[in-house]
Amino acid sequence: MDRQWKYYLRKLEENIQETNYIGPNDIPNIDLYMDQVTKFLDEHLEQSKRYDNDKLLTKTMINNYTKNNLLPSPVKKKYSKDHMYLLVFIYYLKSFLSINDVQHIVGPMKDMFFGEDSEIDLATIYKKIFEMESVVGNDLAKDVMKKFDRSKGVFKDVKDPEAKEFLSIFSFISMLSFDVYLKKQMIEQIIDDLLMTEKGDKKEKKEKKKNDSDGAKNDKADK
Repeated sequence: MDRQWKYYLRKLEENIQETNYIGPNDIPNIDLYMDQVTKFLDEHLEQSKRYDNDKLLTKTMINNYTKNNLLPSPVKKKYSKDHMYLLVFIYYLKSFLSINDVQHIVGPMKDMFFGEDSEIDLATIYKKIFEMESVVGNDLAKDVMKKFDRSKGVFKDVKDPEAKEFLSIFSFISMLSFDVYLKKQMIEQIIDDLLMTEKGDKKEKKEKKKNDSDGAKNDKADK
């Protein structure tokens, strides 16, 4: 049993250290055609596949993101570095969020920061997010170790070695799962709050526009 637990922890450390994030300097400095985009992503995200036939980001997916206004259209069939930054964000977010939720997060990123006219560019945003990953990884390893130690003692009084081992593994999985569940709920709540704020802003603008229009009509009538 101890050997199996050590294997789990060793794999966790390896995954944290070897997670193949696409660094800011890895993004090509030239615009890419679709085939080049999918090839680049396949090569750099290969490690994240669970099975060999798992799909990463296909041509169909990328085209759908463009149709659904999640990703700007390519220019002359070529995708810029900004396209690539958004695609990487989309890839990681869609692994645990609905595409609808992803759209509500990445959509504003696209609207506010895509292109050369924004106050802060996507390259800077991507770099800062990337730099946080090492800190997050270290915190995660410590947190998982605590859950691991706790899970071994939950059913320590069980006599049957096989049952005890299974229950320890199940306890560990349950604690990890509950953590994921709560964090996912928190993310969804934040997205819902953002949507409510957005709807409120739109309603306020609409009412202001109507009031301005009514005022203009009244002024014209008075004259």
